Amino acid sequence: MSFRATVLTLYPEMFPGHLGVSLAGRAIERGDAGIEAVNIRDFATDRHRSVDDTPAGGGAGMVLKPDVLAAAIDAVSPEGDPRPRLLMSPRGRPLTQARVRALAEGPGAVIVCGRFEGVDQRVIEARNLEEISIGDYVLSGGEPAALILLDAVIRVLPGVMGNAQSGTHESFETGLLEHPHYTRPQVFEGREIPAVLTSGNHKAIEAWRQAQSLELTRERRPDLLGPED
Repeated sequence: MSFRATVLTLYPEMFPGHLGVSLAGRAIERGDAGIEAVNIRDFATDRHRSVDDTPAGGGAGMVLKPDVLAAAIDAVSPEGDPRPRLLMSPRGRPLTQARVRALAEGPGAVIVCGRFEGVDQRVIEARNLEEISIGDYVLSGGEPAALILLDAVIRVLPGVMGNAQSGTHESFETGLLEHPHYTRPQVFEGREIPAVLTSGNHKAIEAWRQAQSLELTRERRPDLLGPED
């Protein structure tokens, strides 16, 4: 089974973007993953191909119309489609590595890229859209967020990374930030590789890496640690 993503967007030309190269690009070429971008505007019914309207109750900006977006979702994700429906939104639950892994283990996803001030709440509820955020900031649209989500998912699909262990010792996989990395030359601008890493003592190396991860996490992301840490 391969991962298949359908992205609903007003700017389909933004896809596959950077996902067309490197690891993700090769995964797409092999058929391990697929990305289809569908233009929401194709489902507008008036002669102006309108996709947005003024917000009820007044206020700045425009809101993505529920009837147009619902028609787009129904066309690409008919009844029985097992893929989750995601809406990239700054008010969504934060994307985590655990959610990335869960998506990678499934058949794919239907990803809605919001624009303007937001999406009519009624279509979010009626089409069971799961709102996902990639951070506490606001983008001009959901497309960059969708690309980031897909990048994270595709790289952990089976066979995408050459070394299967490459993705298991990274930040967030163990609940901690990743330890520092070093490589040759032995000395760079007066800075040496920590001696433990060249000692050949694998138990000591693993202990050092664990301690470094814990220290970095305490310093930079204490929110990731439990009270016992």
